[in-house]
Amino acid sequence: MTKSEIRQFIKSLKASIPNTQKEIDAFLVTSVIEKSQWFKNAHHILTYHSLPDEISTIAHFNWANDKHLYLPRVAGDSLEILPYGNTAIGSFRIHEPIGEDIINAQEIELAIIPGVAFDRNGARMGRGKGYYDRLLSTTNALKIGICYDCQLLDSIPQETHDIKMDAIVTPTQQIILTHNTPW
Repeated sequence: MTKSEIRQFIKSLKASIPNTQKEIDAFLVTSVIEKSQWFKNAHHILTYHSLPDEISTIAHFNWANDKHLYLPRVAGDSLEILPYGNTAIGSFRIHEPIGEDIINAQEIELAIIPGVAFDRNGARMGRGKGYYDRLLSTTNALKIGICYDCQLLDSIPQETHDIKMDAIVTPTQQIILTHNTPW
C-alpha cells in the first residue's frame, strides 16, 4: 500500500474503536510507559496533546513533581518545544502551548510520539507534513511511539529523512528497538 492508502486504511480502523475502548487503551499504554525506567529516569519529557483519534496522553499520565512536561507548537515548517501549561487551539486544530519559553530539543530526555502508523522495525508514518521528523532529528531523546494495536503494521514505506522510534507501545505490545532496555 502507498502512504496515502495506509492513512485511509488506518483512519477507518480507528473510527471503529469505541470511545470506552480508547480510554482503556490509553490507560494501558500510559501505564506501561510510566513503569519503564526510561520514564522514571527522565525529567524532561515531550508528549503531545492528542487529537480525538489518537492515544490520549495528557489525562492519563501521572506527572510527578520531578517531571517537566513539554508540548510541541507549530512554527512555520517546524515544531517548537514549550513547557506544558496554558494552551490554545493552534495549527491543525491541536491544543498548543502558549508563551515564549521555547526550549532546545537537546533538553528533552524522553519523547512520546504519535503517528498514523508504526511498523515492527521502529518506522513511523505521520500525517505527511514531516514536523516530527524534523524535530526528532535535532534531539538524542529516547523516542517512544504510541498507538492503538490496529496502527502497528508489519511494514510501512520509509524515506531517508524518516526518524525511527526506540520503542513502540500499544495496548497489548511493547516493541523495544534499542539496546537501552526500558523495562
